[in-house]
Amino acid sequence: MKVIQRLYSIYGSIVFILTFLVLLPVFAFTIEISGKKARGRKLNRIWSTVFFGMLLFKVRMENLHHFKGKGPFVIVANHFSYLDIPVLGLIPFDLIFIGKSSLGKVPLFGYMFKNLHIAVNRNSLKSRGESVQKAKDALDQGSSVVFFPEGGISSSNPPNMARFKDGAFKVAVDKQIPVIPITLSYNHLILPDDGRFLLRYKPVKVVIHPPLSVEGLGIRDVGELKKKCNRIIQEQLWKDNKSLKVKTNSK
Repeated sequence: MKVIQRLYSIYGSIVFILTFLVLLPVFAFTIEISGKKARGRKLNRIWSTVFFGMLLFKVRMENLHHFKGKGPFVIVANHFSYLDIPVLGLIPFDLIFIGKSSLGKVPLFGYMFKNLHIAVNRNSLKSRGESVQKAKDALDQGSSVVFFPEGGISSSNPPNMARFKDGAFKVAVDKQIPVIPITLSYNHLILPDDGRFLLRYKPVKVVIHPPLSVEGLGIRDVGELKKKCNRIIQEQLWKDNKSLKVKTNSK
């Protein structure tokens, strides 16, 4: 069984890398020549679609209608797995991700990420400040920005989340942009952050919660907004993982 899982994981890695390399010249064109980076981010959706399709993953995305005809949004999601960005990349709207600066140092991939998204060194006050300003600029230009408010993959006990940081919610309040909480229900089971990089074949579920208005809120309301988003995502995580466990045990 472990041999099959390892082979499946190797296959997944090959698909991920090869599809990126095929798209790389187009990424470069959108970045260097056309200057239309939003089109480059559309390629992320193509990349994610091909990747999950070739792995035969069934992706269930609930309540996509919350995005339609509105926006931009500040998006906050739980972060347990390296699959989280590719999964959110399936959402068919212009999303800019805030990710750790080390992603920008990965050969070739880093070139794409730091030019189309926002790389931040969370240990640097200057870098954090610059990333906040870039996020605000992106919102002004009509793009939605994705934050992982746990500050990276930091929970030691998924599906229980780590504490949320304030950054995303301060941006939302400052720019008066609605917040959309998103629950990534099973990514920690599909590709756990345990150092082994082994894929498990399980359903992919994304729950898009209703937008939370921040109209009239100020800096004093950040803490309550943060708690509300945390509660929404965490309760969905507990619900979905309990349901999956019951289904698994009943087989």
